[in-house]
Parts: sequence; structure tokens; C-alpha cells
Amino acid sequence: MEENMKFATVEDTVEYRLFLIPDKPGDPEEHREILQKCIERIMTQFAPMLVPYIWQNQPFNLKYKPGKGDVPAHIFGMTKFGDNIEDEWFIVYIVKQITKEFPELVARIEDNDGEFLLIEAADFLPKWLDPDNSANRVFFHQGELCIIPAPKKSGTVSWLPTTPPTISQALSIISTHPEKILASESVRAAVNRRIRGYPEKIKASLHQAHCFLPAGIAAVLKQCPRLVAAGVQAFYLRDPIDLRACRIFKTFLPETRIMTSVTFTKCLYAQLVQQRFVPDRRSGYKLPPPCHPQYRAHELGMKLAHGFEILCSKCSPHFSDSKSLVTTSPLWAGFLESLKKNDYFKGLMEGSVQYQERLEMAKNYFQLSVNRPESSHAMSPGEEILTLLQTIPFDIEELKKEEAYLPPEDDERWLDLSPDQLDQLLQEAAGKKEPEPISKGQEENYDLTQVSESMKAFISKVSTHKGAEVPREPSEAPITFDADSFLNYFDKILGSKSHESDSDDLDEEDSECLDSDDDVDLETQEAGEEASVKGTLDDLKSYMAQMDRELAHTSIAKSFTTQKQMEPLSQTTNDNPEEEDSGTGGSVMTPVDVDLNLVSNILESYSSQAGLAGPASNLLQSMGVQLPDNADHRPTSKPTKD
Repeated sequence: MEENMKFATVEDTVEYRLFLIPDKPGDPEEHREILQKCIERIMTQFAPMLVPYIWQNQPFNLKYKPGKGDVPAHIFGMTKFGDNIEDEWFIVYIVKQITKEFPELVARIEDNDGEFLLIEAADFLPKWLDPDNSANRVFFHQGELCIIPAPKKSGTVSWLPTTPPTISQALSIISTHPEKILASESVRAAVNRRIRGYPEKIKASLHQAHCFLPAGIAAVLKQCPRLVAAGVQAFYLRDPIDLRACRIFKTFLPETRIMTSVTFTKCLYAQLVQQRFVPDRRSGYKLPPPCHPQYRAHELGMKLAHGFEILCSKCSPHFSDSKSLVTTSPLWAGFLESLKKNDYFKGLMEGSVQYQERLEMAKNYFQLSVNRPESSHAMSPGEEILTLLQTIPFDIEELKKEEAYLPPEDDERWLDLSPDQLDQLLQEAAGKKEPEPISKGQEENYDLTQVSESMKAFISKVSTHKGAEVPREPSEAPITFDADSFLNYFDKILGSKSHESDSDDLDEEDSECLDSDDDVDLETQEAGEEASVKGTLDDLKSYMAQMDRELAHTSIAKSFTTQKQMEPLSQTTNDNPEEEDSGTGGSVMTPVDVDLNLVSNILESYSSQAGLAGPASNLLQSMGVQLPDNADHRPTSKPTKD
């Protein structure tokens, strides 16, 4: 019946906590009242942004959480954002703005990956900061990202604990030393870059499309647009048991379909479009041929109808309407007045159709986020849909008349990104500026030594069990290399004839502890070690000579470019008489041109990628090296003479 079906998805979750700065000791009940009032003020003040927002899985929410152990009482929220990562970053923006508007609050935010704010700014973090010591160090305070530092030595800074601080210690540090814990400008810029554009960015994340839907779904979405997410998710995560309810539709009959406009997020729209699905013949949902001008609208409506039918099929036929009347809450009047002050209704005339639509959205938001008792059982999306169908009147004929006045659909070219556009998006997501195109003159004068030097810098970097460090900028200071120390180190390992420098390695305290017998034993031991190392060196030279003799009869040397091939014969002959062969047939051992071989091999690998992504381009790009496009179009056949 269908070619692809998704059975499960990763439930990505973000948690956020808001703490009161401990300015003075207070009664726990007093703190509770302060935090409860903060919740009401926050949800009311940010309602104009939060009410129309379409969440992938769960909305932004706050509740009071009592203290436990070292964690004081605070405001807590948790949201499952699923496949839409933008929900998580929108929450980061909201939390950051809360600490800016409410300076008495300090915020912590993390997801199932841990300190994801540090992950975003990983390229700019101080060297001492790692996952092992980052607990309770990252906060938002007064709208700025703060990182509590660690002392270089124990006791050097009296107000800094030597171990990761507890929440109480962290809050005390933020309260007393706010100016000393501000994260570096580069770290703050990396996080701010990720949330740049909000709240205007919300509108850009939406996609409006025409859908041929049952009239009941159109009426429900008109009243509560956020339920489109539940419908898409139900279809996207369907299983064979869910589809049994869609063999014969009981709630949303296909003969009631009308053309309407539906607002999705781009993530939801992509999820709905990308899946191929053929409805059951018994369902009554038939699609026109793909060449039909409204085929996409019919297909979207069919898929969305299946999602809504699945949601309603999971409700008990005798479910109780647990949704209390919003207007009876003592908080509703103040909430509505605050909405009007924050221009939520955009100057619409009270009682108009658009005013009523926004009012109903506000009531749903109020019920879910502001007036939700701790002990109340939240209604499932299916229960909400069935309740709305019972309470909102709608006329199919009136909805059909509105088909002539539907707003135009949004352009969906963003679904088909070109490789260049995709590269640009990836670079923007990584916080990189788009590289300037290389002009023709620059191509002719391109200095390939940059490739060689960058590769040498990469090889010279110290790697650990955590991986190798890649030079991020071509302007980075070159790696210093002390050749004398390197050679001296190998002299000690391989055993040089003189051991004068070895005595320098002994501490004065150790040398004073050596008596005459120890001196004799040490001299004997050194003599034995020197003889052993000399024998090892002789064996190694013998192996190398044998290897040279065997390789002399092969063509492997031709695969490398040597300095002799790149210089006039007069300059290379007898320049290094010590390199004369000692057993390889009298041939001169000409050094290999390492730099030339390195660059030529990289260029050959880069050329074989044919403009696509590959190891050579990825490695060079990570080091900040941009090669010009390959303009050497070699002919497939030999040219003929005129």
C-alpha cells in the first residue's frame, strides 16, 4: 500500500530552568509566591510570540519546581522538539530574553546532548573547559551568556571552587561577581549567531499551502492552527495498527472536502511532502493524476486527513471533556488585558472574525501554558479535535465560498536547494563566512605553498584521544619546530657515542644520592646499553640496505618526484658525496621532493572529485584553504595536427 513508513523517531528534548538570584534569605513559601508570579508575568509578556507559534511536538511551558538537595526551588520547563531543531533555538532565544526582562532570574538550559550551547561555540572555548568540568558553569544572566571559570591553581581565587560548582554556589558567584563571569565575545557571538533574526525569523519558518481537506479539519485548524503539527506527526509516525482506522473514515468523510489554506512550519511541510503514500481503496480518498494542476493540494489534504483520523481513532468514545472554561479563571482577565497592552490583536476590531480567531488561539494557549493545574490531565490532540468539532459551528457551503479568496501559496523552491545553496547554508550554520570567489588573475598567480604549509601545520598538530586539532584559519601562527631538540632526543634513543648531555637530566638531589659503587654500576650499565644499541643500529642499516636493493629493481621510485628531476644535472651531481650508494649498485640516492609530491597528490585527489565533496576539499576547507576551480579540461582524444 505504501513504499516507505516511519515507525519511530528520536525524541529530542530540551530542559530549561530559571533560578532566583539569592539577594537575601527568604521564606520558602515566599519564594514560591515570587516564582509563581514570575511564571504568570513571563507567559503573559511573551504571549504575542508564543501564541501563534506552531511547535513540532510540545510547546514552551513553565511550572514551579520545589527545591531538592543542592538545587533550590526554581521555574522548570521541558519541551520535546523532535525533528525541528529550530524549536530548540527559539526556546534559547525566549530564555535569553526572559533573563533580560527579568534581571532577578538566572537561566540554565541543556538538552539530551548536554551543554549544547558549548557545543555550538566549541571552536572558541577556553582550553580548560571540557564536558568533565562544565557542569553548572553555563548560565544566562541579564540577557548575556556567562561561564563560571575554574581557577588555574587551587586557592588562587577565593570565590571560585576548585571543583565544578553546585547550583547554589553558582548562583552566589553570579550574584557577587557578574562582571567576571561573562563569556568571551567570540563564544557569545557564536550563540547569538544561531538565534539571530528572532522574532522576525518565526514568520520565515512558516509555509502556507493549499490543501483539499474535509470541512471539519479546515474548521479545527482555523480555530487552532497549532493542531496541524499533531496531524502531520500522526501521519508521519503511523504504523499498520494506525492505518486500520483509515480503511473506512468515520470522523472526516472524503465527500466533505473543500479547498483551504493551511499554515505549516517548513519542517512539518517537508515531512508531509516527502513521504509517498497510497490510500486504501475503501477509504474513499482518491487522487487526481499527477499532471493535474491541483494534485499537490489533493495529496497534502489526503495525508493530513489520515493524520487527523488516526488522532481521533485513539480517543475513547466516552472521553470526558476535561477542558474547563477558560473565562472562569481568575487569571484570564489580567491575561487578556496584558495581551491588549502588548498589541496582540494588531488593532483588529473587537468582535470581528479575525479578532475572534486570535482570541480563540489565546484561550488555547492560556489553557495549555498558563492555567494548567499540576494535577490536571492534559487533553490529547485527538480529544481537543473532537471537542472543537462539538463546540464550533461551521457551514460547508460558507467554507466553499471562501475558496475563491484563498491567499496565494508560498514558493516551495526551498525544498530543492542547489549544491551551492546547500554549501552556503552549511557554512552559515557553522558560523563561517562565505569565501570570496577566486578571480581569474588570482587563479593564475595562486600560490600552492599555502597548501603545503597548511598540511604541514596540520601534521605538526598534537593529537590526543579526543582527535586532531585542525588549523581553522590560514593566518594562524606557524607551528614552531626545534630540530636540535628533536635530533638530540633521537640520539638518546638510538645511542650516540657521547653521553655528556645525559648527566644533565639528573636532578642535583639524585646525583648527591649516588655513591662510588653506584657510579661503577652505572658505567657498566651504560657500556652494555651502548653495545646493545650499536648492534641494533647495525641490524637496522643492514635491513635498509637490503630494502634498497630490492626496490632498485622495481618502478616504485618513478611514482615520486625527486629533487634531481627538478634541478639541472650539474647542480645535483656530486653535491652530496655522502649519499653515494653503499651497496645499492652505485646509483645516487636523490632525495624526494616532499612538498611537490604532497601538493601534486592533493591536487590529483581534488581533481578526481569533479567538483563534488571529497576528502581533499573537506580537509583543505577545514584548514581555511580554498582552491580555484579545475579549469584544466583534458581532451578525451589526442589532438590532430592542422
